[in-house]
Amino acid sequence: MKYGLNILQEGALDFVSLGALVHRLDPGIIPFRKATECQIHTSGGEFNVAANLSDCFRMRTGMASAMVDYPIGDLIAERVRAMGVKPFYKHFKHDGVNGPNMATVYSDRGHGVRAPVVFYNRCNEAAAQLKPGDFNWKSIFAGGVRWFHSGGIFAALSPTTSDVIIEAMTAAKAAGAIVSFDLNYRAKLWNISGGQDRAVAVLDRIVKNVDVLVGNEEDLQLGLGIPGPEVAAKSKLDPSTFLGMIDKVIKKHPQVKIVATTLREVHSTNRHTWGAVAWIDGKTYMAPTCELDVIDRVGGGDGYAAGFFYGLLTGQSPEDAVKLGWAHGALLTTFPGDTTMATLEQVQALAQGGSARIQR
Repeated sequence: MKYGLNILQEGALDFVSLGALVHRLDPGIIPFRKATECQIHTSGGEFNVAANLSDCFRMRTGMASAMVDYPIGDLIAERVRAMGVKPFYKHFKHDGVNGPNMATVYSDRGHGVRAPVVFYNRCNEAAAQLKPGDFNWKSIFAGGVRWFHSGGIFAALSPTTSDVIIEAMTAAKAAGAIVSFDLNYRAKLWNISGGQDRAVAVLDRIVKNVDVLVGNEEDLQLGLGIPGPEVAAKSKLDPSTFLGMIDKVIKKHPQVKIVATTLREVHSTNRHTWGAVAWIDGKTYMAPTCELDVIDRVGGGDGYAAGFFYGLLTGQSPEDAVKLGWAHGALLTTFPGDTTMATLEQVQALAQGGSARIQR
């Protein structure tokens, strides 16, 4: 047993996630109201972690999700394969007009004093129609699974998605997997389905099954309904507010062994100071801080989660696990799109104090 977790040494899959696959339309630094063209990125908070662990960290990962049999679905499925993630799909037929659809996320990158703007078209989204019984978890986990992950974005999509998460977590636990959950509180998603009160009720049921929780102080306050401490953080890089809430998290959910988050001070859209912290089985571990020249901030938190989980899955020290997550999240902001383009060697070099000198 390490970090308070009993992580299986072997399994046909190192990591399986459950969530919605989406495609993100990215017009770069042009706002959508003036855009004439977009890049298309495949994304989804849960998918990003599985893709990063596979492509950069060379782990065997899988993803359970909804897939619509039409060209947008084909595009997304091709990117899932390209990242080396094994798919477990519940298939839906598209009627040629109304759907069901693969959700669209619209997100420009902003620039300088102009922040990025994110909005969605999740109308008649296939993933929101997922319900218990749609996946054969026994079969998915049959060869052994070491880690299972889901998140608050998927939980917010419909009245049935949280039940799918709990069904999967129960099966993952039975298979011996560690269970993690990224609170990823998105006010726009919860506001259309009951608001914060429903979020707290839904997420409370889910987190009862969780070993490793990812979320910042805002996620903990809004998603778990845990009041913030009296002490205000001196800056966004000061973990005192986050750490001041851990006791309340553990009191409410005593089975949680790890709570982790990134720390980010946004000076401008393209200039951030970046840090990370994790509370691991009663002790606190901090990453260093660095200055980021950001190309695309979307996915940085998922980048941290992937590197951090990799460190835990490979038995590294808590300090090194936090640094690997921090380094990978930092690198992820230097690429367009939501998933990694980094190599394991680059992540390790930055985690160990590397610089941006040219590599010849």
